[in-house]
Amino acid sequence: MIRLTAHPVYLDGRGNILPEEGKDTYAGRAGTMAYRILKAHNHSGDMEHLKIRFDAMVSPDNNYVSILQSARAAGLEAFPLPYVLSNCHNTLCAVGGTTSEDDHAFGLSAVKRYGGIFLPPYRGVLHQYMRERMAGGGKMILGSDSHTRYGALGTMGIGEGGGELVKQLLGHTYDMSCPPVIAVKLTGAPKPGVGPMDAALAMAAETFPIGFNKNKILEFVGEGIGNLSMEYRMGIDVMTTETAALSSIWCTDEKTRAYLRDHGREEDYVQLSPENGALYDGLIEIDLSLVEPMIALPFHPSNALPIRVFKEDMERYLSQVEEAGRKIKGNRGKPFSIMHHLREGGFYPDQALVSGCAGGMTENITAIADILKGADLKAEGLSLHVNPSSLPVMEDLIRSGTASELAMAGVTLRPAICGPCFGVTDAPANDQLSIRHVTRNYPCREGSSPGQGQMAAVCLMDARSIAATVRNGGSLTAATELDVEYRDFSPSYEGGIYERQVLDRYGRPDPKEKLVMGPGIADWPRMASMKKNLLLVTAGSYQGSVTTDELIPSGEASSYRSNPEKISGFTLISRDPAYVARVKKVREEAARINFSKEGDITLGTLLAGDRIGDGSSREQAASCQKVLGGFANLAGEYSTKRYRSNCINWGLVPLRTEESPQIPLGSFVYIEDMAGILERGEEKVTALLLDGQGRDVRALMEVLEKEGPEALTVRKIPCTLDSLTEDERTILRAGCLINYYREGH
Repeated sequence: MIRLTAHPVYLDGRGNILPEEGKDTYAGRAGTMAYRILKAHNHSGDMEHLKIRFDAMVSPDNNYVSILQSARAAGLEAFPLPYVLSNCHNTLCAVGGTTSEDDHAFGLSAVKRYGGIFLPPYRGVLHQYMRERMAGGGKMILGSDSHTRYGALGTMGIGEGGGELVKQLLGHTYDMSCPPVIAVKLTGAPKPGVGPMDAALAMAAETFPIGFNKNKILEFVGEGIGNLSMEYRMGIDVMTTETAALSSIWCTDEKTRAYLRDHGREEDYVQLSPENGALYDGLIEIDLSLVEPMIALPFHPSNALPIRVFKEDMERYLSQVEEAGRKIKGNRGKPFSIMHHLREGGFYPDQALVSGCAGGMTENITAIADILKGADLKAEGLSLHVNPSSLPVMEDLIRSGTASELAMAGVTLRPAICGPCFGVTDAPANDQLSIRHVTRNYPCREGSSPGQGQMAAVCLMDARSIAATVRNGGSLTAATELDVEYRDFSPSYEGGIYERQVLDRYGRPDPKEKLVMGPGIADWPRMASMKKNLLLVTAGSYQGSVTTDELIPSGEASSYRSNPEKISGFTLISRDPAYVARVKKVREEAARINFSKEGDITLGTLLAGDRIGDGSSREQAASCQKVLGGFANLAGEYSTKRYRSNCINWGLVPLRTEESPQIPLGSFVYIEDMAGILERGEEKVTALLLDGQGRDVRALMEVLEKEGPEALTVRKIPCTLDSLTEDERTILRAGCLINYYREGH
């Protein structure tokens, strides 16, 4: 089904491997679609060290306030590029009083003041809107959501933390080394009942565990592309984020042109294909005809296997999930239990959802109607809830009669929001399990709070197999097990919905427009710059992966997203409920030391872990650490570029070590002349683990000043900063991106 080639290959225009003899390496790399698009957007004059300006940006309502507040603090006057503020993540979230609507009112006023684009609640999830209105051939779009992926339309989308969007708003660039490009060759055609999520999960299972796609661009080629509809391509494309890829781009064809024409934007079509002899850093070959219906077990999309294989040994697989869940929940309430979902020889989930940018497209929902044709869902059975990805999709379903078919079968159609995927709606009951066609199934992503003793789980599946399971009385069923007649698919798009209901003020800012600031919107607190030396108190030390959903949960905490101090109180609450109390004790002392003009030591906290930052691009995963006094992370590995970039932009030194990063809680780590290391452009750092001998911070600092760190050192930890740009080093010395801009950079 999937074959990986882990070395550079030259391909012809059909995706076939060519012999290497006589090939020009530079010409080969320049022959990829990705290279040509990057070159067109690069402003450095050096294709090894890129400085990218994007064509457009997009942010959801769970982070656009913090982005705009950061940009305001740095002197924002007007948006220099089209910037869409989408209100799709926290639309229904009522925790914290009026905070959601306060943020929406702020966003609307910001669009008027700075000249942006405002997508009101319930009209669309951000990625569907960008597909329908903004993406086109040869473009690059930056989003503050990790699933910013529009490769199927010929657009390279990149999801990053808010700091990178702030840079674009202030006229700066997105800087990085030219990333590797992996070819994804598609052949064959999927069998009836096999959907885009099945192909996406199969690829994630093969590539994510070994880091095959990490921080690379995926370039889709091969004759199999022509056998896929545009929505099918989009459904695979959006899930490339879950393989740890940086971005994606697909060959375009007449189906791409037709999609853009149907959406009133045929002029955005550009025919894209690699040149003969294009050189790739690796190759993924997928025979679509061999893809089976898949299920991704908790707690990661890459924990995927064919439904057929899972059903052959369900007890073993579920016992592994139960064990993993119990480790996540810890000793909070009764142990996590999932084995009760096995009964009568079947696997019975409690909830079924199809939603958002991955599941909520017309083709998926129409297939659900075909599978459930003639079904009569009962109240005591497994119910199915669907969130279409946009109001135009909903209108198409209504006009075609598909919505009526679904209603008569017992399926509920709800507004276009990201709620189920984001974990702010449809949280299952304790020990329940949900099957979902959404993007993620991380811990807490379903809305549970293991830190408070409430724990549930999610399995990812394609909409087709979810519908088949619902039809079969709630017992897990692959769609290919049923004999279904699927109708010819011909979606229709009513663009007038957006034209009438979306406020587009790009290029027409009004500085007289006042920003609407609700009581839940607060400015960023004062943050200290870095003195010469760095003294860190280890406030968190974790084994395994620490995800961004654990660093700052996506459920109720997100209601406080516009108040830096309040949301920081949720940092690591599900993984380590005592973390916030520990760091606040250090922060009080640090404020007195760091803002003093005396001394040459900066005091902060350190978070250490084997692998940090897998998951979303939300900058709060780093900014909350900073607000609480963080100054560095020590990791065996940073899971994604976007999380590492967030750390840098918020002044967290991204230390990485090949040794074990496990350090006892409360221990002191000292880095001599950290500011000088950054200023001189050095990569190697020696972190010193100190013997505190029961001393408090002041007493320890006195010993350091009088006797030097050698008197206290018990272990030297060799670290690296890896590659940092000159600007990133200056940002770290300044303490954060806001300080960097305030200093006039």
